[in-house]
Amino acid sequence: LPTWNISGAWNVHEEDFFDKAFAPALSHLTLKASYSLTADRGPEYVTNSQAIIMSYSPYRPFTDGQETGLYVSDPENSELTYEKKHELNIGADMGFLNNRINFAVDWYKRNNYDLIGIIATQGVGGTIYKYANIASMKSHGVEFTLSTKNVKSQSFSWNTDFIFSYAKNEVTDLKSRASMMELVSGNGFAMQGYPVRGLFSIPFAGLDKNGIPQYLINGEVTSTNIDFQTRENLDYLKYEGPTDPTITGSLGNIFTYKGFKLNVFMTYSFGNVVRMNPCFSYQYSDLSSMPREFKNRWTVPGDEARTNIPAIISKRQYYENQNLVYAYNAYNYSTERIAKGDFIRMKEISLAYEFKQPWLERFFIRRMQVKASMTNPFSWVSDKKWDGLDPETGNWPTRRVTSLSLQVSF
Repeated sequence: LPTWNISGAWNVHEEDFFDKAFAPALSHLTLKASYSLTADRGPEYVTNSQAIIMSYSPYRPFTDGQETGLYVSDPENSELTYEKKHELNIGADMGFLNNRINFAVDWYKRNNYDLIGIIATQGVGGTIYKYANIASMKSHGVEFTLSTKNVKSQSFSWNTDFIFSYAKNEVTDLKSRASMMELVSGNGFAMQGYPVRGLFSIPFAGLDKNGIPQYLINGEVTSTNIDFQTRENLDYLKYEGPTDPTITGSLGNIFTYKGFKLNVFMTYSFGNVVRMNPCFSYQYSDLSSMPREFKNRWTVPGDEARTNIPAIISKRQYYENQNLVYAYNAYNYSTERIAKGDFIRMKEISLAYEFKQPWLERFFIRRMQVKASMTNPFSWVSDKKWDGLDPETGNWPTRRVTSLSLQVSF
């Protein structure tokens, strides 16, 4: 298990020259760096670096002839080794104006290799698919936090905390090939030269004269000639972006006045794409729940010029061409069903009041607080396709919760 780390930090504020050169504007300054090689055993279900032999009871026609047997559950996979990662970190912590402003920044670069995944083999050794060290990946990012004491008096204070994080990764080597379904599903999948959870889509080519969706597959416009399990000739798929956001963070403000405390906390996320709910099908029942976008679907000839929402086909159309199931399944994984995941959310607004201690002592109470809060009161999304849905869930509107609480300690 190769693991080692070297790191160091320089507390510049402890040097003799610091007060003369930087005080009082700069209160403290620490520079730090580290470099490491760490290893991980990989997924917990990968256990067959050596042969795994299990016991069982072979069939015998009579109970007095029972005996135990052994069988090879997983053949030896001796070439399997640990997942490994080189990581470089450089950062700084600093404070200004007697630490009323505190700032911390960290930059990192990682190179992962020997990553474990499934690879197809010729079957020598007893298995067609086995786990192997098949991939390498590089990533980098920066994180910083800013904390400020904006106002501080005897009865009033205002503190702000801001967090920003940027992260980007790329698969640099991959010895396995994903199927088309793995690449277009909402979870994202690895492909060399793209992020580790990149999302692809089937190129949508409009509706035909009957409202059936069409796609551009290897230069051919088709509705049914689609193989979701193929691993060959997938260059026609359109890369949409990563499913993991590249920019995340939060902004919080806390205001206090005597016994009152107001907390306003918001979060943000940018840089990812989301596969929208796969709600389209070649048939529906009375129990089907349809989104409001179905109101704009194709209904009469000529609608293909004004809408990209496919028609609801009749049973006769389906029986005449049962391959239409592929057309509607592909629509759920086409370029039409992709939305940006960018959002800014007011995560929580709360107001609390702390009762004064002398008043509480008469009733043998050590602490009493009443608090009113609202979670997810409102949010902003960049893509109009969401139409009231929450980008984080993809299927449901944002859940708003209002609560009133009383805390008493004796």
